[in-house]
Parts: sequence; C-alpha cells; structure tokens
Amino acid sequence: MSDPTPVIAPGDVRVRRALLSVSDKRGVVDFAKGLAALGAEIVSTGGTARALREAGLDVRSVDDLTGFPEMMDGRVKTLHPKLHAGLLGVRDNPDHVAAAQEHDVEWIDLVCVNLYPFERTAAVRGVGDEEVIENIDIGGPTMIRAAAKNHAFTAVVVRPESYDAVLAELEASDGRLSLDTRRALAGEAFALTARYDTAIARWFAEQVESFPPLFLRAFEKLTDLPYGENPHQRAALYTQVGARRHVLSMVGQLHGKELSFNNVLDLDAARRAVRDFEVPACVIVKHNNPCGAAVAPTAGEAYRRAFACDPLSAFGGIIALNRRVDAALAEALSQQFIEVLIAPGYDEDALEILTRKPHVRILDDQERRRPAGLQLDLRPVEGGLLVQDADADLQERTSMRVVTERVPDERQWEDLLFAWRIAKHVKSNAIVLARGLATIGIGAGQMSRVDSVRLAIEKAQSPVAGTVLASDAFFPFADGPEAAVAAGVQAIIQPGGSVRDDEVVAAADEAGVAMVLTGRRHFKH
Repeated sequence: MSDPTPVIAPGDVRVRRALLSVSDKRGVVDFAKGLAALGAEIVSTGGTARALREAGLDVRSVDDLTGFPEMMDGRVKTLHPKLHAGLLGVRDNPDHVAAAQEHDVEWIDLVCVNLYPFERTAAVRGVGDEEVIENIDIGGPTMIRAAAKNHAFTAVVVRPESYDAVLAELEASDGRLSLDTRRALAGEAFALTARYDTAIARWFAEQVESFPPLFLRAFEKLTDLPYGENPHQRAALYTQVGARRHVLSMVGQLHGKELSFNNVLDLDAARRAVRDFEVPACVIVKHNNPCGAAVAPTAGEAYRRAFACDPLSAFGGIIALNRRVDAALAEALSQQFIEVLIAPGYDEDALEILTRKPHVRILDDQERRRPAGLQLDLRPVEGGLLVQDADADLQERTSMRVVTERVPDERQWEDLLFAWRIAKHVKSNAIVLARGLATIGIGAGQMSRVDSVRLAIEKAQSPVAGTVLASDAFFPFADGPEAAVAAGVQAIIQPGGSVRDDEVVAAADEAGVAMVLTGRRHFKH
C-alpha cells in the first residue's frame, strides 16, 4: 500500500525507505545496518540484496515493490513506473500525492546506487566489445538522475566515501537529511552520471575516429594547489578520467613543501623529456624548458653533465632522473637549490642527505606504465580547445638524410640524435648544442631562429668547438648555420623544407660541416 502521509514539505523529509543497488559494495553493509537501525526499510536488488541478507539484514526485493520480476539477465529490474514514481513524485503537490495513492506508489526517500564498472572494463587490454557493452548501466543512471532531480524529497548517495557523513547527519537529526545536504548529494550524482556518459560516448567515438564532432572528456580534481602561476590566481590539478597515467600517477612525495602550479607544469615537461631515454639520463627544467640534459653511464655523471650546461638557469629548477639516487649523487644534488627532484627511488642514506633542506620537494617516481593507444595533446584557447596528436614519436636514424658532402662520424651521429630528442622538448624556436651526449647550450623561445642560435652559443659554458646543433624547424636563411659554424659547430640536424634549403646546405658544404635533414618538424609552442 502507498504511504499514508498526504503532503510533505521539502524540508521535512524523513528517510523511511531506502533503495540500495550497488556494483561497488565497499561499506554498503554497514551503511544499510545504520539505515535499518534508524527504522528505514531496505529495498534492494540482485547481488546487493544477497550481500545484505547474508549480513543478517531484512531486505525487501525490488520486484516486491514493483510487482514485476527482474528479467532479461538483470537488464530489466528497476525500470518500472511504480519505482520511478516513488522517486520522482513531488510530495507537496496534491495531484502527485493523489496519483501515488491511486496507483499504490510507495515513496523512496533515499537511493544508494553506483554503476557497473564501464571505465575499468573498457580500459582492459584485449577486452571484447560485447563485454564492454554489457557494462553500460541503464537502470542505475536512471534512478540516480530521478532521485537527484527530485532532491527536494529524495536523497541520492553515489559514493561509498559519503556513507559515514550521511549516517552521521541522519543519526543526529532523527532520520532526516537537510535540504542543503540533499542538494550537495544531487550535485555529486549528476557529476557521476555525466562522467559515466562521457566515458561511454568517448568509447563509441574512438571506435570510429579520433576527432569526433563532439569532443568529450571528463576530468576529476586530484588536488587543490596553493596558487596559480602567480599568487593572485587560484589553482587546482585535475586528471583526465580513464587516462592510463598522468603527471603525478604513481608518484609519492617524500619530503618538502606542497607542489605549486608552476612546479607541476615544469615537472610534466621534465618527466616527458627524461622518459625518452632508456640509458641513465638527467633533464633539468626551468620555466618549462630544458636548461640542461645529458645521458651517461651513471645517473650521477648524467646529472653533473646536465648541470654544467647552464648552472645559472638550473638554480631553482626541476631535476628529473630515470635512475635511483645514491648517496654520492645526493651529495652533489644537495649543493644546489632545487625546487623539485624526481627519481625512481632513493637509497636511505641519500634521503638522509637530501632531507636536510626543509623545502626541497622530493618525489619518488614508481610509474612504469607507458601511455596506451593514441595520445592527444589538448591546449585550451579562449572559449575552446585545440586538439592534436601528441608529438611522441622517436624518429629513427634510418629515416633521415645526409645532404652534405661531409658525412657525420659515429660520435657525431650519437650527439645529433641526442640533441634532436632534446630539441623536441624545447620551446620554439629551439636550438640545442650538444657534445658527448650532453647539452652545451640551449636557445629557446626566440622569435627568430638565428637569435636562438646566438642565444645557445652565448649560454654555452664550455667551448662550442666540436659540438653538434639541432634545430626544431628548418632554417629560413643561411645566417643561422653560418653563426653556428663560426662558433665551432661541426654537424647540424634540422627538418629541412625551406625554399632556401639549397642555400643552407651550400653554406654547410662551404664550411665543411655535415648536415642531416629529418623531414620532420618539432615545434613546441
């Protein structure tokens, strides 16, 4: 029979009946016990009902409430007018109340629902389409949206993390939840269904094309940040739902102040650069640009050579290593002012040395997964979003052309390929000077390429003679290579493609230096 109460004002709702149907069963038994202790009738479905009964709870089945059995392997169990009328009825509307009494509709005061694990299922490598589709929840989102829409009279709980707070308020208020709480819970509920539908729409779109007409992504807040690029700007870090990895995935902070907005930006740049190398490597980043990079037989040697490139700019930088830090390396690192240090582990005595400085942020990087599938680069613009393929490819030597009479020797080839990898991570216009698998000078972000050449030469802390040069894009004139050659550069790698390529190559030939064309550009704005 329907509830006898004729009219209920929004602020006066007491939880007398609760419907629980969850895929994630963490904490649901204790939550149900708490509701039952407050006098609420528990209605449930399928596996949730079994779990609650096994815990000794008196549970009413949904088909008893609706008068209609579950069917089609559980695809249809909560999609019934009596259930949804109990969720959607406006209880201070006499017409709604009369309709409920006429059709024996029973009010449902609280809905606790979470959804089939679509995101987790779709992320499994090799999973079949049929299994993914079976994990598209229909009844769950429908109940959640109905209860959230009618939050003036019905509470909706979608997160196990909310159970304790909801029970505490119910216990303190004679089984009632405030309208403010119900509104907040409704916001969480709509955010959940939006995220869920976004994941499903994205999965379907990616079966067909990478750039669908409607580009859908969901992001959830990982943490608040103390401020933005500048102290007067607020900031937070969000991570993309469903992403295999993110800037802080599998990263633990062992010491130091909380990360700032600028720290995270520079950390992302440093991690991206250092993971391009399998051998021991170090990359030092300042203001989103590498200011030193090197590979070497050991992490300690890689750091010393990277730091030597530009000690002045490295002051207060982000240092990324791809090898464990030992005590000897920690001693060298402790001599510098470091904003953030990230490495895949630290010896105990190394941590003792590094933590003597109270503010240095020490991060332990245990991420071993590679990004899965096609990676996209998202750039916000006013009122919109630019989307492109990520520049993640590592070009092989076999795809490059030597276009000068002089051919690079093997040592020069190693330096050219190293410099080319680093240039990909330097803001355009980018020029990288390298020797012995370490950067010697870096020119970044200049409006003309020849100015980037001059800046790289000017910043070099050791003689330029015998270095190689990498340019992220073609030289529009011969002046850039001529300036480099005059300083002692012996080999150049660049994409080519200028209408003046002949002049540029001729200048290299005249100077007797080697030039390699990659046919691929690496602009980074």
